[in-house]
Amino acid sequence: MFKNSIPGLEKVFKTDIEPPCVVLITGPPGSMKTSFCYTLMSKYLESVNQFGLYCTLEETSQSHLKNMKSLGIKLSPHMQISDFTDLREVDKVVDEGGETDYIKFIEKMIVYFKKKYGDKFTVFSLDSLGALYSLMEDVTKMRKRMFYFFKMLRDNNITAFIVMERSAGAESQLLGNEGFLVDGIIMLGLDRNRGKLVRYLQVEKMRATQHSMEKHAVEVGKDGIVVLGPIFDTGE
Repeated sequence: MFKNSIPGLEKVFKTDIEPPCVVLITGPPGSMKTSFCYTLMSKYLESVNQFGLYCTLEETSQSHLKNMKSLGIKLSPHMQISDFTDLREVDKVVDEGGETDYIKFIEKMIVYFKKKYGDKFTVFSLDSLGALYSLMEDVTKMRKRMFYFFKMLRDNNITAFIVMERSAGAESQLLGNEGFLVDGIIMLGLDRNRGKLVRYLQVEKMRATQHSMEKHAVEVGKDGIVVLGPIFDTGE
């Protein structure tokens, strides 16, 4: 997944992740969390005969694709894009209180595509967790609900990337202690290096893999995101 997708990620990961796996992609606004997830999925699906679902709740599918095209990232024919209009226009999934349960709807989407594509459905992105919570009327007991949501993803043998906005220095959690429940956390941030503001990627947690914990510079090339290397190069 990481070693055959975004150029330069092989500098960060000595060993790759294996499904099932749930990874938080965190960072402040402008750190390219969406671009990272989309590039990762698109590049990965180019090289394998598998299917991916990208669920964007921050913008429409058309707006999302326009932004990705401006970065030189092509839509994979093996990826379905779903946006917040899907959640509002389809038959509602309601809980006992008569409120729309968006988590259940996303779970129904996962089950639907799993039945349609079987073992070929391997990759899922949710963009973003904060947007999902903002749609929900009832946000009580979120640790329990997210525990079972992540369990559902793992039970379906899916590698999932969950986008979560997070300011520098803040904890990797919102309402459901997400940082403790996931298998990995990747921080995308902005750092000032030699007088320049540099985008970077840093792995804070990734179970069952060997990886660097240094900050690695990230830039947008003609074909999307590229990982350049450690920001503070030791010269070794």
